[in-house]
Amino acid sequence: MPEQGEVQFGREICGDLVAAESREWLVTNGIGGYASGTVAGSQTRRYHGVLIAALQPPVGRTQLVSNIDEIVHYAGSDFFLATHRWASGAVDPQGFLLLEDFHLEGSTPVWTYALADALVEKRVWMRQGENTTFIQYTLVRGSAALEMELKALVNYRDFHSLTHAGDWRMHIEPVEHGVKVLALDGARPFYLKSSTATCQPRHDWYLGCFLGEETARGLDDREDRLFAALFRAKLEAGSSITLVATTEAAASLDIETARAERPNYEVKLFHDWQAKNEALSEEAPTWLWQLILAADQFIVKRSLPEEPDGRSIIAGYHWFGDWGRDTMIALPGLTLATGRTAVARQILLAFSRYVDGGMLPNNFPDIGGQPEYNTVDAALWYIESVRQYFEATQDAVTLQKLFPVLAAMIEAHIAGTRYSIHADPADGLLYAGGPGVQLTWMDAKIGDWVVTPRTGKPVEINALWINALETIAGLARLLAKPGNDYEKLAAQAKKSFPRFWNPARNCCWDVIDSPGIGNDAALRPNQILAVSLPVSPLTPEQQKAVVDVCARHLLTSHGLRSLAPGEAGYAGHYGGSPRDRDSAYHQGTVWGWLLGPFALAHYRVYHDREAALRFLEPLGRQIYASGLGTLSEIFDGDAPFTPRGCIAQAWTVAEVLRAWKEIMGGKKADSVRSI
Repeated sequence: MPEQGEVQFGREICGDLVAAESREWLVTNGIGGYASGTVAGSQTRRYHGVLIAALQPPVGRTQLVSNIDEIVHYAGSDFFLATHRWASGAVDPQGFLLLEDFHLEGSTPVWTYALADALVEKRVWMRQGENTTFIQYTLVRGSAALEMELKALVNYRDFHSLTHAGDWRMHIEPVEHGVKVLALDGARPFYLKSSTATCQPRHDWYLGCFLGEETARGLDDREDRLFAALFRAKLEAGSSITLVATTEAAASLDIETARAERPNYEVKLFHDWQAKNEALSEEAPTWLWQLILAADQFIVKRSLPEEPDGRSIIAGYHWFGDWGRDTMIALPGLTLATGRTAVARQILLAFSRYVDGGMLPNNFPDIGGQPEYNTVDAALWYIESVRQYFEATQDAVTLQKLFPVLAAMIEAHIAGTRYSIHADPADGLLYAGGPGVQLTWMDAKIGDWVVTPRTGKPVEINALWINALETIAGLARLLAKPGNDYEKLAAQAKKSFPRFWNPARNCCWDVIDSPGIGNDAALRPNQILAVSLPVSPLTPEQQKAVVDVCARHLLTSHGLRSLAPGEAGYAGHYGGSPRDRDSAYHQGTVWGWLLGPFALAHYRVYHDREAALRFLEPLGRQIYASGLGTLSEIFDGDAPFTPRGCIAQAWTVAEVLRAWKEIMGGKKADSVRSI
């Protein structure tokens, strides 16, 4: 396990409000809940909070506890540790100026405040499987005792919305060790407790809290929060006070056990990885160790009657839920590459229950309800995930359970399913789409405007289709089931794939047979999958040409651009209003997850391990910026490739982990990985 404090900053970052606010921490609980904020202690997003509880795991995420304001009375002075931005433009208090150090211990954020000759340490963590957050303060050093006041600021809102108090009055009831908060009739009660502090219920609204990141996103940027309880305690040197924010009435206040749970859990994650990667562990860069912990933050419980131990993957923090496509792209890197094959099995079995018409859901609504089936690639990525799972485990029992699901998926795509998704009998290639719908991962849509229309036969969909057919044919042979039809269709599709070659640009068309367009020559990164997937339908010369054109025009330090500079509609900056952001999402914005397939494709073509690994290094070092200890969703297309979007994205973390392992694992780069 890496040394504690690998991600660490002193006053050079902590004392600079802009720099400290641009670095965000995240802790999670394995059921969709989380806590998050900035190094400065201020909150800049509506998604920040001390307890964002998943009331319908892994969704129904609700901000219950916004923040804790801390006041320390020591040596005749008052020290305010919190940092707040207000709608007036004021920053008050300015606790970031007292910060001497911030670091991560594993995934746990730790702040150290210097108060005259005293040092006060603060740490935040969550209990796995429970909507419970612990906020602990320790007097590490001091020539005298200090007195601490903790003001708990609460809320009760969907994490996408904001609160404007009006005449809202919550019911705050004293209970043993703290208070119970009932925000409104029918709400889930929650609790604020401490076994070592006195507690006084309060009901005072803080009005006009300012959220700067919401301004940048063109959204409502002001909110009100309720001061619900005041905790007081006296600390001697070496002693601590811990505030517990929870939805559990009987949550344990055994703080020593609770604090030990988190590092013990994280040590097990490292052991799982080392057990599968013993020969590689000594060569792992320091950022890779942190990404093993980051990988776990996306894995959540999604129970079903048939699969009570079902698991899923949160696509990204702060605002995404679990999406079918993202889950299947991320699954191999988050689970198989980290040695957690049992979790991979749970996810695959859980999602098999949602297959409908041969399709997987694109997403599950955050407030519950029926999943939406509007993606062409989720099912194809599912088949690829099953292939990788079986390759890693040789688990024939699970394969027997899943084979009928895979076969039904293929048959539905051959016969035709939703949104004109079908195998064209003329060439065996997969067609998808229609007016006003967007089924591939480039799915930005503004009203009736589909920003990146890709109806027809997209290049990466057909690379995935060919690999899916090869996979099902191989599995059929393995299980002694009929597979000749799959082999014939795979052969037909591979024979037809040269239709994607655009000799004028010496690379692939992005989409062929698109209504009203024909073939789309826009230079996009989707073609890299036709090289990085196990079965490449391109010749070796074409594979090299694809890698080279992507390297020259799409490659950046943090991923591949979604559109090459100079192409019509290229946008080098992602920001502004929702419309501005959606219109730039796939028009030049850099996607970190694509760096994994690019590095693997480069390795396949050039057989240069060191060169392939070097492509991953700059993105790996992003653990020190934006989302600390994790990797962002997207980046600007223009230098310096500023992080944007979600501060933590599942498939970005996953593909870096998977690519690093495959490249380091010494697989023959030009071989077809067999079933």
